[in-house]
Parts: sequence; C-alpha cells; structure tokens
Amino acid sequence: MQIDLPLVQGRLLRRYKRFLADIELDDGEVIIAHCPNTGSLLGCQPEGARAVLRDSQNPERKLRYTWQTVEVDGTWINVDTSLPNAVVAEAIERGDVPELAGYEGLRREVKYGQNSRIDVLLEGAPGRCYVEVKSTTLARGDQALFPDAVTERGRKHLEELANQAEAGDRAVIFFLISRGDVTSFAPADDIDPVYGETLRAVVARGVEALAYSTVVKPHMLDLGQRLPIVLD
Repeated sequence: MQIDLPLVQGRLLRRYKRFLADIELDDGEVIIAHCPNTGSLLGCQPEGARAVLRDSQNPERKLRYTWQTVEVDGTWINVDTSLPNAVVAEAIERGDVPELAGYEGLRREVKYGQNSRIDVLLEGAPGRCYVEVKSTTLARGDQALFPDAVTERGRKHLEELANQAEAGDRAVIFFLISRGDVTSFAPADDIDPVYGETLRAVVARGVEALAYSTVVKPHMLDLGQRLPIVLD
C-alpha cells in the first residue's frame, strides 16, 4: 500500500490527550498532529523518536498533519489504525493471503451482528468469511502482543465472530502486527487477561486466528510474513 499524500519527518516530543502529538519538524517548527490510535501505544512513543507525518494538504482541517509512523530501535512502526484494514484487503485481493483465497467478492465495513461492522467480508463459492482486523504495535523482544490496553470493544468483536462461526460461516480474527521485527504473536494476558481468555474460548468455538507482520516504511505498508500464534 503506497502512501500518496506528501510526508514530512520530525521528532516526537510527546503524545497527549490520546489523539494529539507534538512533533518537532526537521526545520525546527513544532506542530500538533492528529494521533489516529486509541490504544496506549506502549513502547512506541519514546521522546525524540523519528516520526513521519502525512500532510492532508487541507489548510481548513483543524489538524492538517497525521502522525503515521515512528521509528523505535531502528524499526519503523505504523501507528495509524486507519491503514491496516486497507493493507489486509489489498493483500487478500492480490492473493497474498493463501488462507483467505478463493473468494470472488470482497466488501469492507459491512454491518453484521449486534450493531457491529466487519472489516472485511469475503463471499464466493466457499461461502462467507468474516474477517476482523486488529492492528497491534506492542512487542516484547521478538514477540508481538495484543492488546496494549484493556479492550471491551475487542472482546465484543471476538464474541460476534464466534456467533458467525457457530452459524456456519467462516470467521477470522486477523492480527496485523504493524511492524516487521517480530517472529510470533500472543495475547497480552498481563494487560487484559479477559481478552486472552476470550480469544482462546472463541478459537475453541470455531474462530480462526491469523497473525501477519507488516513491512513498514515511511512511504508504504505491505503485508509481511505469517507468524505463529502462541495460545498455550
């Protein structure tokens, strides 16, 4: 997935009020950028880290710039949660996700369940496949973890997927790790033990779990390698 809008680089000064980040541009100007991530961004916001901003080119927008990526210990990490769904959808359409191949139709943001929207709905000869994409940035060592904060909404999505699986459809929880320096994935049980318990329970009920890394560069994001999921 190529980023078409112009990019500028700087250094992260601080992230605050969840959706705001102060960035010092390379020319010394300090701007307030939109932070499109509701998580804690644990481990992804060291002061002084290199940061990439996307320029909306809209001077009428309250916050013209969006914080897109950050560099931590030499690794670029995508912090913009509006991008992973498109990355996954494009990869499926290209045939880069063999586990989700064989469907003729792909729709995004389709209403289903109890007032929910599925990120990707695949339809075709194999039937229907509901794909919920979760972007995760947290890593400890070479293992990616989700979530980075307690998420009641995330648990609701797991239950909705389990209901679809029990109704006879395929249901997939797709963890897109928004970085490329990891080799496995596991639920962050110490952060949200209930989420970990729910994930294991819905897998036992028929939900399929996939995890992929992401190739992240300032100007692009692309699907990386499939990672083993550790649930034991």
